[in-house]
Amino acid sequence: MSPAIFDIGYLVSASLFIFGLKRLGHPRTAPQGNQLGAAGMLVAVITTVLLIALGGEGLHGIPWLMTGGVVIGSGIGLLIATRVQMTQMPEMVALLNGLGGAASALVALAEVTGRVQENHMPTSAVELSTVWIAIGLSALVGWSTLTGSLVAMAKLAGGISIFGRWIDTPSWGPPWLNQAKAGLTGAVLFLILLTMIFPTNMFLVWMIVILSCVLGVILVLPIGGADMPVVVSLLNSMSGLAAAFTGFILNNSVLIVAGSLVGASGLILTIIMCKAMNRDLYDVLFKSFGGGGGKQKLTRTKVGSDPDEVAMILEGAQNVIVVPGYGMAVSQCQHAVREFAEILREKYGTEVSYAIHPVAGRMPGHMNVLLAEASVPYEQQIEMDEINSQFATCDAVLVIGANDTTNPVARSGEGPLAGMPILDVEAAPAIIIVKRSLSVGYAGVDNDLFYLDKTMMLFGDGKDQMSALNQALKEA
Repeated sequence: MSPAIFDIGYLVSASLFIFGLKRLGHPRTAPQGNQLGAAGMLVAVITTVLLIALGGEGLHGIPWLMTGGVVIGSGIGLLIATRVQMTQMPEMVALLNGLGGAASALVALAEVTGRVQENHMPTSAVELSTVWIAIGLSALVGWSTLTGSLVAMAKLAGGISIFGRWIDTPSWGPPWLNQAKAGLTGAVLFLILLTMIFPTNMFLVWMIVILSCVLGVILVLPIGGADMPVVVSLLNSMSGLAAAFTGFILNNSVLIVAGSLVGASGLILTIIMCKAMNRDLYDVLFKSFGGGGGKQKLTRTKVGSDPDEVAMILEGAQNVIVVPGYGMAVSQCQHAVREFAEILREKYGTEVSYAIHPVAGRMPGHMNVLLAEASVPYEQQIEMDEINSQFATCDAVLVIGANDTTNPVARSGEGPLAGMPILDVEAAPAIIIVKRSLSVGYAGVDNDLFYLDKTMMLFGDGKDQMSALNQALKEA
């Protein structure tokens, strides 16, 4: 079979990745973008397996270990996709980022181990430098992505269970760890240079692996509050870069293309997120240790309202803004929220819109996905910069489980939310907040919004409270 056939297969795969990424740019076309990306990966896998098989002993030479891995991996992926809850999606994304980095790092480790054992070294200094730099960078990015993503997954889940004991993941530490991050990065880069001088020294390789793993942990460990979506996006970019470096090692064009696409798009998204959050990426990564640890203790109380009281406030409202947050994801009340909007429109002709904060939830686009699942029109989902001016002129705001993204303390310039742009909910004439309790949000900061005289608190599960509010509106 002509080698050109395999090149065409990789070209088709790369094209599907590019078109899929383009379709991911809008919520309406995102499902099709996912399908195109999955199809591109399927074409790439089939092409690679056939290339290996037909390059050896024909179809009887298909590497059954590889085939078994594909089957088992596909089964695991299918099981996860059908069982994962929407509230667990951010943790799932973090885990997949880590697995992508680990796959690239393992390929790099296998390649260097095989070269050392077989004494198969590049014949020229240029080839040696190119191969060993690619191997070293793949290891650095891949292993740090794996451990960093595992820490991110634990932090997004609120902790980790070890032998039945729940352990919270801290977001603080001594300031000298900031210097340790830069020191470890420099040390790994120096070791990569040494491997070009001593290419058969496996001790250097294992030191790169160990230091890269430690670097990933301390890079993500102090990240908290609204900075987590930024880090998840960056880890996604890093997993792509690791794949691209592995493509150079294996001389595989589709890996280079796919990895570069993921790396570039993830980095662009990270920059956009930093800009939206008024953050500097260097500060997020290398100046995170040294802040205060732990969550604030509550010292104030607020008397809760009931759905009938809230229904009276909303009677005749002409403009209502809904602010969704992670609490909506936890309680899975997005369908009740859509019903709430439909009742207001049918009964009072109310115009209902949804205020979307860039980091509402635990990852970019989290709220858009939930609302789309409930068939909320995309035209009603308005980004923060556009809707902030409308809070002062609306009749009421309904906040569902959003805490940090509405916390006025962000304007004070202090604490983990300092400088973060927020939704201007406090400008509304009437505020209704659905929340289980007065407990602090992910950043661990109390919210002054809860204690305003114009704020009504509906304490309880989001789905239960929204159902009760909808019933009260129908009977009003």
